[in-house]
Amino acid sequence: MRFIIISFCMLILSACETSSPSPPASIMDISFAEEEFEFYKIGVGDILTINVWGNPELTSQVPVRPDGYISIPLVGDISASGFDAASLTTTIAELLQEQLRNPQVTVIVSQVNSREYISRVRITGAVQSPRSIPYARGMSVLDAILEAGGVNDVASANRAKLYRQVDGQLLNFDIKLDDILLRGLLETNYPMRAGDVITVPERLF
Repeated sequence: MRFIIISFCMLILSACETSSPSPPASIMDISFAEEEFEFYKIGVGDILTINVWGNPELTSQVPVRPDGYISIPLVGDISASGFDAASLTTTIAELLQEQLRNPQVTVIVSQVNSREYISRVRITGAVQSPRSIPYARGMSVLDAILEAGGVNDVASANRAKLYRQVDGQLLNFDIKLDDILLRGLLETNYPMRAGDVITVPERLF
């Protein structure tokens, strides 16, 4: 009987562990999980540099037109908007095979215009110079705050917030700016992502 009771209790504990919900993703998970697998999608207004090895006459720099197409010698008009550079490279190479033997093609997005405002970071509130700055890979909270000249004299720096859109939801994360700037404690020096907003409130008098 004792063995049966112990076995029954162990079975219940095992079931509880299996059914317990997993903890929510941290900001670090959200930051890198999406960026690591995200490829930039070409958009209207972007400038592309297309190189065809051994055929300098086919190398060109072309804009993505308002209809989403680009024009390439020997190929003509092809759709570029919505593709990443690797996919477009494959498409162009396949089309050129009708004219050239084993064409070696590279596509580089040499100028990004279609995401000018989507790919920015904003710093607002009690900072020296509220800013909207271009996002750069590797940017952290500290980088963004320094771009804004640091916090001002009335800032409640340890009550700062980072706002981020994730899957249609607006999430917010506490930032301890005093800890970062004055004490070198970097636990909340989160990696930034395009579209993030940092807000620094004023002290309550």
